[in-house]
Amino acid sequence: MYPMKRNHILCIYKMATVKSLATFCFLFLLVLKNIALQAHARAFFVFGDSLVDNGNNNYLTTTARADNTPYGIDYPTKRPTGRFSNGLNIPDLISEAIGSESTLPYLSPMLTGQKLLVGANFASAGVGVLDDTGVQFKCSLSFKSCYFFTCSITKSSDLCNFCQCCMGWIKQCKKTANIIKMPQQMANLEQYKRRVSDIIGPQQTEKLISQSLTLITLGGNDFVNNYFLVPFSARSRQFAIPDYVVYVVSQYRNILMRLYQMGLRRVLVTGTGPLGCVPAELAQHSRNGECWDLLQTAAGLYNPQLQEMIDGLNQEIGSTIFIGVNIRQSSIDFINDPARYGFVTAKIACCGQGPYNGLGLCTPRSNLCPNREIYAFWDPFHPSEKANRLIVQNILVGTRDYISPMNLTTIMALDAVENV
Repeated sequence: MYPMKRNHILCIYKMATVKSLATFCFLFLLVLKNIALQAHARAFFVFGDSLVDNGNNNYLTTTARADNTPYGIDYPTKRPTGRFSNGLNIPDLISEAIGSESTLPYLSPMLTGQKLLVGANFASAGVGVLDDTGVQFKCSLSFKSCYFFTCSITKSSDLCNFCQCCMGWIKQCKKTANIIKMPQQMANLEQYKRRVSDIIGPQQTEKLISQSLTLITLGGNDFVNNYFLVPFSARSRQFAIPDYVVYVVSQYRNILMRLYQMGLRRVLVTGTGPLGCVPAELAQHSRNGECWDLLQTAAGLYNPQLQEMIDGLNQEIGSTIFIGVNIRQSSIDFINDPARYGFVTAKIACCGQGPYNGLGLCTPRSNLCPNREIYAFWDPFHPSEKANRLIVQNILVGTRDYISPMNLTTIMALDAVENV
């Protein structure tokens, strides 16, 4: 049989972007039929925040946890797992799509032996691109609870002028909170490599790393829980928002370069969603369901600059290492037209309290919708499993409006040929 080459697959993808996704999917299936028997299972690694954390924070002393009911209500076990979802999250669905089992949290005691060869999830809810982002998020739940239900705020720019109860909550939280910031997540990858090397040897470990698939999701917390968390935040006093975006993207570039230096060669890099449209922001800043313009402006500046940075990095390296995933566009689709995607609402969270069910987090005492399939948002910040499936569908077969320079289906076909 005539062998399918890399340039042939790229040609098919270009045809698809010009004609239709249906054409692409049909032609890809023909390609996949030729290479499936020769393709090797690949490890999958996940870095980032609560959108992709699948339980690492369960092992930490932190308020940024999803280990209580009704989280996990639609997960196969019907129990909370640490995922900020009613069921599966984005990494689970990518694993499902590529025919692999879900990666375990790196801190899980079950991640040993052959399970290590599947990959690992290093993500931790609350982290951002910047190290100081984690400090704010650790105490954001305590602060917001105090702010909305107990305290009033002065107009002074001095944070010491907040009411005593709020400051007391924050100080206590800082003493006990903990998350895995990005430097430690990357250090955990190095430790992972040593553990795997003990099983399959250094040479095979490097091969496993270089042929792996990686997902990294960062940025939302740098805006929501750092720059905009409190009035007159340290970062907002330091930077105007356009300058802050430039700074965050520059620091993200350093993280991506470090991942490349550690041997990762296929990295899906997500931008932020429509930050000002989540129920948490509607609850605080919206009167009639309109998105908060300040956060929307920040996301609108951040995502294009992130993609520009990714393109420049690939050009500098001379290879397509990093793939930009436009989660904002995927989310805007179902936020602007929820009925088209089977949702009744994209403004009200399924689980929460207050306006739009957008205050606090999802707890056993929260309001809970009976049908998660018709809600785009599970809790005040995070998409439902159904919304996650729509996002992952665009990662798999989306055009360049959703993922650039190529989608995951094309990547898998290319890599299967190269790794035979």
